[in-house]
Amino acid sequence: MDDTGELLSIGAFGRRVGLAPSALRFYDDCGVLRPARVDAATGYRRYAAGQVARAVRLRQLRAAGLPLADAEVVLEGPDDAVRGVLRAHLERTRRAADEARAVVEGFLQEASGEPEDRGGRVRARVGGPELASAVRQVAPAAAVGAAREQFPVLGCVLLELADGEVRLVATDRYRMAMRVLRPEVFEGGARRVLITADMAQRLAEWAVRRTAVEMECGAGADAEARASLRIRSDEEHGDFAQWAIGHGANDVGETGEFPDYRLMVAGLEAGRYRVIVDRIGLRDAVAGRSGAVSLTSGVGAADTGGAAQPESAQVLEVAGGERERVRLRAVRMGPGMRIAFDPAVLVPVLEAGVGPDVLLEIAAADRPVVVRSADQGSFTTLVMPLREGARE
Repeated sequence: MDDTGELLSIGAFGRRVGLAPSALRFYDDCGVLRPARVDAATGYRRYAAGQVARAVRLRQLRAAGLPLADAEVVLEGPDDAVRGVLRAHLERTRRAADEARAVVEGFLQEASGEPEDRGGRVRARVGGPELASAVRQVAPAAAVGAAREQFPVLGCVLLELADGEVRLVATDRYRMAMRVLRPEVFEGGARRVLITADMAQRLAEWAVRRTAVEMECGAGADAEARASLRIRSDEEHGDFAQWAIGHGANDVGETGEFPDYRLMVAGLEAGRYRVIVDRIGLRDAVAGRSGAVSLTSGVGAADTGGAAQPESAQVLEVAGGERERVRLRAVRMGPGMRIAFDPAVLVPVLEAGVGPDVLLEIAAADRPVVVRSADQGSFTTLVMPLREGARE
């Protein structure tokens, strides 16, 4: 790799090749696109001009829908392997296009102004490990204990098939987690059901061992019947979800009482404060504390010995409970801030994330905080802070 020329920051390199910094960090973690140099002190990534062509090809392959493993074969594999991967993907895209065309043509034929047939079934096909990952990220936000007893609907995970997407949502009123999946195949209109958090975890354990799974969701036999959900895999005979429903009468149900997550997301204000910090480091700094834990971001004289420091030298201070204060290197965008959380709420959110970094988007100390995994933009969690937090 030629890194003798001027090295570019992750932001500058991302703008040149059309990739977000979160995507570049993800590709670094996966070993597909390593930076030319990583600063040992700050961990900042730098890229060489000679890496532009590879990054652009990687972006194009991912935009064309190639899985990461297949894209790596195209970038580095022998010619025969490259041809095999590309031909197989081309065939998959053709099948998907044919299925999509059939769905659209069907809707065009039915477009006579009549009300939508809500009894129709909706079908989606997603990767098994991808579905398992989504469930494991979202399920910890479901209510437990007394909250679940008082509001049983909050002890469930919402599974929604709509707008060509598969969405999983859970909330206990103090946090909300949402993951969006882009299915390989999607047919039908829209349907949503609730799955108990326990059943969702069992579904994840089953799905993670399957290459792909197919979900089919529809209404019951009449208007009073409960929604049905079938989840199956081509790799085996039988039907996991049918077995699950048959052995647990309350495992799947309707969604009328579940909070409207769309309103919650639409009501978010743009984050005035943004902090990026090591995810595991923050989790370990918060875990084991009792009561309110405060996060303070800002560089003071005590931090710098009285000397001015660049923005990259900022820290995030974690304090509260019976543990000593912990300072983590962080990158802050916006003025200094202080906010407080319940460790029992924040720690599971950090554990559910993926990748080395976590991004906190804060509108105000009394507004929901958006917590994003740096390399998984489709996974978003909202966390309510405690009222003790106040801006500097």
